[in-house]
Amino acid sequence: MVLWIYLFLIVFINGFEAGGYQASLYSIGQTYDLSVTSKGLFASVELFATMLAPLVLGNWADRTKKLRCLLILLGIQIIFSITIFMSNIQLVFIVGIFFLGLTTSALQFISIAALAESYPASGKKKIGFMTSMYALGAFLAPLFVDFFINSGLGWKMLFVSLTIGSVIAFAGVVICRNQKAETAFRTDNINAGNTGFVVWGVLLLCIVMCIYVGFENGFAFFVDTLFEDVFSSGLGKFALSMFWVVMIPSRVLVGLFSKYSKKILIAAIIAIPLITVVIAFANSAELVMALCIPLGFACGAIYPSVLTTLMEYSGDRKATATAMITTATGIGGAAFTALTGILAGSMGLRGAMVALSAFFILSLISVVVLGRINIWKNKSAE
Repeated sequence: MVLWIYLFLIVFINGFEAGGYQASLYSIGQTYDLSVTSKGLFASVELFATMLAPLVLGNWADRTKKLRCLLILLGIQIIFSITIFMSNIQLVFIVGIFFLGLTTSALQFISIAALAESYPASGKKKIGFMTSMYALGAFLAPLFVDFFINSGLGWKMLFVSLTIGSVIAFAGVVICRNQKAETAFRTDNINAGNTGFVVWGVLLLCIVMCIYVGFENGFAFFVDTLFEDVFSSGLGKFALSMFWVVMIPSRVLVGLFSKYSKKILIAAIIAIPLITVVIAFANSAELVMALCIPLGFACGAIYPSVLTTLMEYSGDRKATATAMITTATGIGGAAFTALTGILAGSMGLRGAMVALSAFFILSLISVVVLGRINIWKNKSAE
């Protein structure tokens, strides 16, 4: 077996956990009798941990063998997944979901960094496929959660599934830990055009990811509530799966056309708020479900586009750069998810989603400024 399969599996598990938690939030809210505002705060606990992990573990990952880091984190993830499944105490759940956020966040950015280092020749294409694994996991998880709940097994079976996947990934990394890295010999080398760590370039991409992940979580965590409360429809979990599944071809295409990643990024940033406004004014559950397809396709393009572009600005500090990106996603996820719940309480879910989409104006400005940074970087290299 080859290492990239298990790195892909780790990212798949992370997507499965994220999509499963999003799909379970309505049921978790019923279990613990949470209001819509409380659900936003409940969801933000894990997302706060995703912000904290890179700050604490980014430099550690650059100084330590990345596969060893992955094994330690997978072990912690297994322990807390089992703990959540076995306990019925709300505080234990909050602590457990915090540590799951911590480990999934670190596993994500360390796996990306390990992929870039181990596969310098084919890394750009593999990043597109790798991020599609996250989307695949997030697509399948709501379907599993729906099955678990309807069959009487309950939402906690999500964490049994997470434990099984983590054990398999742990075993795979152990088997492949001494595998030789790929030699960079093709012109699509992931390090092509890299002139060192450019902090302003990385920070601008952090802004883009902060806003994107904030919107994605605000939408994904509450779309099931939107269907239940606004349309009295049970299609919410299927809409969430639809939202995630179209990210798979979107991210694969970004990997295949990685040289156009910046243009794709701009197109996605413009498309997302436009589609969201249409969703806000839609008057049927079926129409909103249909609109989740183009919305998910546009959302899917942002993550791999940002990661591919990031490699031009990261130098030999890929784990640090991806950790900064992951920190930004945690900030966006935690803040915007809590904000969605607060806004939904005052202006309704439709208005809250439109308000979130307005932040993409800042993303567009960041990409435009990034183009100026790139011109400066190229002049400095001459």
